[in-house]
Amino acid sequence: MPRIPGVLAHETWFTEERPPYDWAFAARPATLALIVAAVLAAVLWRAVGRRLPRPELPFLGSLGRLSPWVPRLLAIHAGVSLLAQAARNTYLAPALALPESPAGALLRIAEGVLGVWLISGFRIRPAAFAVVAAGPLGMVRYGVVPVLERMDLLGIALFLALLPPGPDRWGAAPVAPALVERAVLWLRSLVGGSLVVLAFTEKLARPALALAFLDRFPAFNLLRTLGLDVGDVAFVRIAGAIELLFGLLLISGTLPQAAVIVAGIPFNATLFFLGAEELIGHLPIYGAMLALLVYGSDRRLAGAVDRFPRRLRLPSTRRAASLVG
Repeated sequence: MPRIPGVLAHETWFTEERPPYDWAFAARPATLALIVAAVLAAVLWRAVGRRLPRPELPFLGSLGRLSPWVPRLLAIHAGVSLLAQAARNTYLAPALALPESPAGALLRIAEGVLGVWLISGFRIRPAAFAVVAAGPLGMVRYGVVPVLERMDLLGIALFLALLPPGPDRWGAAPVAPALVERAVLWLRSLVGGSLVVLAFTEKLARPALALAFLDRFPAFNLLRTLGLDVGDVAFVRIAGAIELLFGLLLISGTLPQAAVIVAGIPFNATLFFLGAEELIGHLPIYGAMLALLVYGSDRRLAGAVDRFPRRLRLPSTRRAASLVG
């Protein structure tokens, strides 16, 4: 059955191949040129965007009314993803299978409980810190890099540790610009960072993995499917550079409405052809994009979405409570 291509599917979720890294590929002139182009494009995006009015797309301003419910929506996205991972016997990501052992069963139960807790929205700060702790725990079994690829979940967890849903029945949280600025910084930095890591671990520094994916899904070479004479190796370079660019744009936080719309097209296109696995794995990223879109559409908060403070401090629940209250 033919498939429509996309460039941001996660290769490790759809192939069992695990070839070694090839940093020489990333260092080749053609690859380096695209990496530099992605970085320069992100720098230009920020330089231009910082000079434009905010929100940059005022016709989306009505989305800003959802700002009080962003923490609740983020918790639901992360919770559903974790609950689905537990149901599929995987840990944090579709490619990380839990062991068939009592320890694996306990982790599966704990992951499911965390998912339900986050979905409930009830006093979820402890659940958020438990998700933070799940990363180092996973590194013991799966290694550092596979867990770093899931920094998007860490970003949501740190966001929720700072800005959890409110106590009312719908989870509306008070909107404090200073607190939103800090929480969004963690969110966008770690979600964008996960895309930067994936650009290298699945494409730019591991081309054999991307080629194995294209061998299984050849139509995902978008340019060749459209009739252009672009080989798989060249496409891997281009796809990796695009993923790197999207990660840098999310980290920047500049022009969040435009960035989410541009990045959302390829992210959503893969859903129709890779199914539930893609949806479950990408739910945290979808949630983060929704948060940036909503906050970027709120005139009160749009200016806080792309700020970088001089000092980056870890979340303090006491300080967060004082800002909210």
